[in-house]
Amino acid sequence: MTSDHGYPAVRMYIAGEWCQGGTGRTAPIVNPATEEAIGEVPLATTDDLDRALAGAAEGFRAWRDTPVARRTALLHAAADLLTERSAEVGRIMTLEQGKPLAEATGEARRVADTLRWHADDARRAYGRIIPSAPGTLLSVRREPIGPVAAFVPWNFPAGGPMRKISSALCAGCSIIIKASEETPATAAALVGCFVDAGLPAGALNLVFGEPAEVSAHLIASPVTRLIAFTGSVPVGKLLAAAAGEVMKPSLMELGGHAPVIVCADADPARAARRAAQAKFANAGQVCTSPSRFLVHERLVEDFTAEFVKAAEAVVVGDGLAEGTTMGPLANERRLQAVQRLTADAVSRGATVRTGGERLDRAGYFFAPTVLTDVPADADLLHEEPFGPLAPIVPFGDLDEALTTANALPYGLAAYGFTESAATAEHLVRELEAGILSVNHCGGSVSEAPSGGVKESGYGREGGPEALDAYLITKRVSHLLAG
Repeated sequence: MTSDHGYPAVRMYIAGEWCQGGTGRTAPIVNPATEEAIGEVPLATTDDLDRALAGAAEGFRAWRDTPVARRTALLHAAADLLTERSAEVGRIMTLEQGKPLAEATGEARRVADTLRWHADDARRAYGRIIPSAPGTLLSVRREPIGPVAAFVPWNFPAGGPMRKISSALCAGCSIIIKASEETPATAAALVGCFVDAGLPAGALNLVFGEPAEVSAHLIASPVTRLIAFTGSVPVGKLLAAAAGEVMKPSLMELGGHAPVIVCADADPARAARRAAQAKFANAGQVCTSPSRFLVHERLVEDFTAEFVKAAEAVVVGDGLAEGTTMGPLANERRLQAVQRLTADAVSRGATVRTGGERLDRAGYFFAPTVLTDVPADADLLHEEPFGPLAPIVPFGDLDEALTTANALPYGLAAYGFTESAATAEHLVRELEAGILSVNHCGGSVSEAPSGGVKESGYGREGGPEALDAYLITKRVSHLLAG
């Protein structure tokens, strides 16, 4: 069933059944390009969550005992279904989140490959035999940790859920995932691929609800054994503390404020083009988005001119419209946040080189914005902007730039541009971040780990490390008979 907007009806998936919430509570789903309600999301009750917990407990026993070859084949089948359905999943994503259709469809296809990668890597969750005393067999075994409670935001409606779902299922865990109430239909479409591929009931459960209510109930339950979260630093701290109270491990991918250091020997035009492309992807609503541009004083004018040119070439509009390269911000909260950060910077003396204001149309559209003369005390240089704002700050000494880059409590991503291999290694060694790119602003990839340091979280997603949090290590000492 779909609405007049072509948007599907949203349901939860609990213990093998698609369902509405027990009391029929719902919240509106808004298209950020039009500000119109396009559907309703059901909100879980405590009883709904208890059914999901019971389903996850039962589903874990069935899924854990499924031979790994069978698990891998089923997960590949789900990935194939997602690839086949990527155009429709992308359209749904654009309707509820706003990003351009090509970007959304690409995200759906990319996360299908994430699932394939993890499915294959699950075959290599090896243990080992350790040489020991005669008559003793000493081994190390890796086993799934158990049911997982996972919480993801709205900025990557397919990517966020899939990173948690794929790691959990590939490790042999069951999972209850609370996806964003603002982008629920994309998550439901992903779950539908697993259901249609034949995943056992209870192995994957999808719920929506009041975030504080859902997280408190799922974290406190003795059923869940791991808490996985992607989102802001303040919320991550709250969930990690709640998990700590019941001695549960947690996996936290939290916010960032990624510095870009453009060294004196870099090509300023090339650096500006590559940095701008990354800055305005998903309207800047990316935790690894480049967001503080530290440019050597010899290059800063050339860099700024090219960055402004790239910003003014961005086509802002409805993600479903042909030619759009940047959609709206996802909600009114983000619009107000970028307006506040821009106004604060200007009030302290910053110069708006382009953009700087909401576009005069329906929808949460904000112009790609470049600011110079941004003082060190501006909020924009201290708070994660999570929007299309690019503050450019000159520097004279590289070590001073590194000190500035590392001064914040964040440590998720960092970027550098240089033509010198020695300088590149200096950047990599000194920048305090879990994700670094040199001469580009690369995003996450399935085959390599992503994660932060300092207040940007702990644990890794992607690559062989992605399964670590979802597996426990058992030491087994077996005294042989005789």
